[in-house]
Amino acid sequence: MEKEKIKDFAAKAFDDLSGAMASGMVYVGTRTGLFRAMSGRGPMVLDDVVRESGLQSRYVEEWLNGMVCAKYLEYDPVAQTFELPEEHAFMLASDGTDHFIGGLFYAIPMMLGVAPRVAQAFVEGGGVPFKDYGEDGIEAIDLMNRGLYEQRFASYWLKSVPDVYDRLVSGGRVLDFGCGTGRVTLALASAFPNSKFVGLDADPGSIRQAQAYAEEADQEDRVRFVCQQVDDFSTEQDFDLITACDCVHDLTDPTGVLTALKGLLNPAGTLFVVEPKVADRLEDNINSIGSLYYGMSVFHCMTQSLADGGPGLGTCMGPARLEALVKSVGFTRFEVLEIKSLTTLFYSISH
Repeated sequence: MEKEKIKDFAAKAFDDLSGAMASGMVYVGTRTGLFRAMSGRGPMVLDDVVRESGLQSRYVEEWLNGMVCAKYLEYDPVAQTFELPEEHAFMLASDGTDHFIGGLFYAIPMMLGVAPRVAQAFVEGGGVPFKDYGEDGIEAIDLMNRGLYEQRFASYWLKSVPDVYDRLVSGGRVLDFGCGTGRVTLALASAFPNSKFVGLDADPGSIRQAQAYAEEADQEDRVRFVCQQVDDFSTEQDFDLITACDCVHDLTDPTGVLTALKGLLNPAGTLFVVEPKVADRLEDNINSIGSLYYGMSVFHCMTQSLADGGPGLGTCMGPARLEALVKSVGFTRFEVLEIKSLTTLFYSISH
């Protein structure tokens, strides 16, 4: 063995351990509003942060110290002040924007909370079904996606398929499959007032939240949320657009679902799929995004599919696997859209 390689690996392992703890601290800062309390306020002493946040002093003190060590906050040892730089606040104290990353950290405890059960599944098979992530799971996914969906879907992403965009402007029918809490459904409904929308999801808790958001947005006349499996869903009219956002890789029966969606799409319609940005080959995913996505797959995406006897496609399914799936059920057109994103791929699929 080479001593330098041992030292290098030890340093890397401790960096990972430190990052795990820092992720937990960022989760706390997001959940309790600490980042918002510090945003735009410049250097603050401990008492300032406690007063602005309304939280317990000793906990806040230790959190501040940890965030300084993790380089999320800046510290002046002479003045003993803590500061959240504006560049960090841009990403951590910006809930509801397309540049907010706090939602990703919010998901970490939700995923790692099932780690013992996932480890058991390594031995016995099966997995952790979506419902077992509870309200925290629903909230984390909502927080991760809300800003992107509300600010980019209609104004940027959908413009890459102009015929679909124009159809919705004049008045079309849209099905948001795997709608979750309805962020995509409601964002599109707001952008296209002449169109009608259905959000479909099998999770009752997510649908309840989606219905509450629809009521808040006063869009109940054009938006309908349905808690049902797609195989059981029937409609008198087919759809001009079906969206499937960050959910195909989670499916228990991807072939069956895609077949059902094809049947719900009108002959000139488009299936718009949003999936994590990964390459088809492992060697092309050896980076921080790949590490994150494979971890999310083990602790959330893959395991929920395996829990119900599915194939466990996983977060890192990749474009080639998706193309093979959609063509196996009879779709003939498959296009990877040229939309700039560090983390996401977009697909236009049709008959």
